[in-house]
Amino acid sequence: MRKTTPSQRVFPSADEDKSRAGHVASTPQALSPAFRLAFADPDFLGRDELRPVRLQLELLKPELAMGDLGITSTVVLFGGARVPRPGDAVPPKREWLKRFYQEAQDFARLVGGECVRRGGGELVVVTGGGPGVMEAGNRGAHEAGAPSMGFNIVLPHEQEPNHYVTPELSFNFHYFGIRKMHFLMRARAIAVFPGGYGTLDELFETLTLIQTQRMRPLPVLLFGSDFWDDIVNWQALVDAGTIAPEDLDLFHFVDTAEEGWAHVKSALGITE
Repeated sequence: MRKTTPSQRVFPSADEDKSRAGHVASTPQALSPAFRLAFADPDFLGRDELRPVRLQLELLKPELAMGDLGITSTVVLFGGARVPRPGDAVPPKREWLKRFYQEAQDFARLVGGECVRRGGGELVVVTGGGPGVMEAGNRGAHEAGAPSMGFNIVLPHEQEPNHYVTPELSFNFHYFGIRKMHFLMRARAIAVFPGGYGTLDELFETLTLIQTQRMRPLPVLLFGSDFWDDIVNWQALVDAGTIAPEDLDLFHFVDTAEEGWAHVKSALGITE
């Protein structure tokens, strides 16, 4: 989108009018909420009737920011916020989860290296911006010297962005639907690690969109074949006739970062 420079403007900018409005006399009329500029009035923008406007703003803000920074494609990492770091103390029954933090970190480092090789605007790692697998993904990209994005959402817990997200690419969402749309709009590959309800929701929405041809096919990697076979009886879905046998081809099981990256490179035609 072409930008208008200050010297090309015919009318005052929003910032200019906002500044001017702040210098009016402190009369009862000027102090009334009715006198606030509509776009600078948080009480007005927060009204239930303004939900369509807020949806549009939440779609546009990250879209414009990514466009300004030249980001054209991403590799998405989905996975649980509760996956522990390798050095964390956890109950013995959760020790097995630690390796997925490392695999996510290693996978994102490999993706980040390719992102750097392409100039930083392609195959940018994007996560949910929080702890666990999300932190591991942003951390791996950071170690490769690549930018990475975090799409946080306001929650009662686990909403603080991790320290490895590129600050100017750290976004916060109110609407889950808009957040999920942004995850997929530029995606060239999806890597899904063990997680809970949120991860399952993200995985099955992605598979549904591909299955119904509402989204172009792309590599969907499920890290940890044993975990996913325990969680979902894929063959039972086929046997029941609720999915077609070819729907099992919409995703691919991998167990290591190197295996996952090799599959992405092959699918995307990336050569060293």
